[in-house]
Amino acid sequence: MKKGMAYLLIIASLFWGAAAVFAGEKANPIKVACVGDSITYGFGIENRETQSYPAQLGRTLGARFSVHNFGRNGRTALKRGHAPYWKTPEYKAALALQADIVVIKLGTNDLRSMNWDKHSAEYVPDYIDLIRSFQALESKPTIWICYPVPTYPGHDKIKFNNDTIKHDLVPKIDEVAKQTGVNIIDLNTTLNDQEEMFPDKVHPNANGARLIATEVAKTIRHKFPVQTK
Repeated sequence: MKKGMAYLLIIASLFWGAAAVFAGEKANPIKVACVGDSITYGFGIENRETQSYPAQLGRTLGARFSVHNFGRNGRTALKRGHAPYWKTPEYKAALALQADIVVIKLGTNDLRSMNWDKHSAEYVPDYIDLIRSFQALESKPTIWICYPVPTYPGHDKIKFNNDTIKHDLVPKIDEVAKQTGVNIIDLNTTLNDQEEMFPDKVHPNANGARLIATEVAKTIRHKFPVQTK
């Protein structure tokens, strides 16, 4: 009788211990801040609240993670660009989140001639400053920056092609990563030769956002693997 009661107590303690761990994980999820321009925001995607890449990323990663969309249309990493991300409420909110993970995707709007022709030399130092502002947070987040997705001919404002992204922007992003110690997620390759997913030739549709979410999730899970009990 005493042995049976002891076994029951052991089983009960294991159950409540596991339940406490599970409850702790749900109460303190890993916070992910998705920082970027219209492609992060989900411009042009029907039901962007559920179909943007951050929304799909949240579902892909599951309850252990809490994913937040801090994308803002048309924004630049350049401080003197036509629409700096620095001046947005999304930037302030992303810092205030004290995220554990930050994924930054900026550069497409920086390449627009109104910005790049005058300020291309400022892109690397400005992007470094942006990353440093997140690295200085108390939460000490893991940060990834992204190669921009491809662009395809036919957009009314984005006139450059993907060769310009690869030859002019990608090397500067490499330099930013080198100087800050962050790693890169290659979204350009992920969506290469997927023009059918770009209705306006610049912004991916929900299927394109799904590919982005899948690639970002794969990267995050490699660093933050699923825990087994």
